[in-house]
Amino acid sequence: MYNTLYAQVLSRIDPEAIHHFSVQMLGVAGRIPPTRALLNSLFSARALFPKIEVGGLSFAHPLGLAGGFDKDGRCLPALQALGFSFIEVGTVTPQPQPGNPQPRLFRLPEDHALINRMGFPSGGMVTLGERLKRRSAVDVPIFISLGKNKATELQQAAQDYLTLLDHLYAYGDAFVINISSPNTPDLRKLQTRDYLASLLEQVMTKMRELGPGQAPKPLFVKIAPDLSWAEINDLLDLALQFGIMGIIATNTTLERPNLSSPYQSETGGLSGQPLRQRSTEIIRHIRQHTEGKLVIIGAGGIFTGADILEKLEAGASLVQAYTGFIYKGPAFVRQAISQLENRMRQAGLSRYQEIGRL
Repeated sequence: MYNTLYAQVLSRIDPEAIHHFSVQMLGVAGRIPPTRALLNSLFSARALFPKIEVGGLSFAHPLGLAGGFDKDGRCLPALQALGFSFIEVGTVTPQPQPGNPQPRLFRLPEDHALINRMGFPSGGMVTLGERLKRRSAVDVPIFISLGKNKATELQQAAQDYLTLLDHLYAYGDAFVINISSPNTPDLRKLQTRDYLASLLEQVMTKMRELGPGQAPKPLFVKIAPDLSWAEINDLLDLALQFGIMGIIATNTTLERPNLSSPYQSETGGLSGQPLRQRSTEIIRHIRQHTEGKLVIIGAGGIFTGADILEKLEAGASLVQAYTGFIYKGPAFVRQAISQLENRMRQAGLSRYQEIGRL
């Protein structure tokens, strides 16, 4: 039914307008207990295997929601009811900002992809903090994706991330340093050794200050798929040096690999199926280079249980999806986890953690 609705109605409406409408409706549904219960009954995954423990957090199954869908924490209860085992909010910036001019989001249905050049539109850390402070009916881990304001110079970028941690540390279960969006000028330079060593050192020092006497909450760095292997190795070595929990691989790409859509020439980051192979290659490389010492969250081209399995086999402990959710609709998580577990049973597996050992 969703496929028909998408093809006949939703695909004909501006994608950003549909996005805002969906977030608004999910926000309303999540605040009404009977509606939330109905969503859970209809769509939530029925994971049959033991939970996954990562970084002191518990996940019902491997599939979470990537950053970018619920930037300001507006519909967390409904997203949990739809079955995601964790939810990444943001990317949030210290000060509110509108993001880039519209249009800035494009569907590429022929390629099962999206292109966005959103530019971190954000209500700001105060707005997000107030929502997370009042959050109820949400008990899955919440990741907060942190980004710098567009107006902040690279030399002062670290201060933006420290300011965000100061304000939001109490409300997140894990944090993501987003230094890989292609839609904020020069942001990706923060992935280079010249900037990253200082940034990671300052961020980890701040996290230890904010949780005295405790292990810092999990911190992940989200990387671009367009880095060279040498650049990835530099980044991984710094992550190990400064005690970062893990890597999210990957953000969107500036490449345009064999696309069919008339929107292929639009600027911005490409997500979806065209990114699947590259993100999996990077996951495999991270595991090999670090000898499994970093937790990997796989992102890029996840539409089915087979796509999840591929990422887990390559070395990911968890995965995230965004574009697959947009195209597959509210039953996405339930269908994908069912497909994954069917494949696991066929292979004689009884735990998600066994997949990477195949």
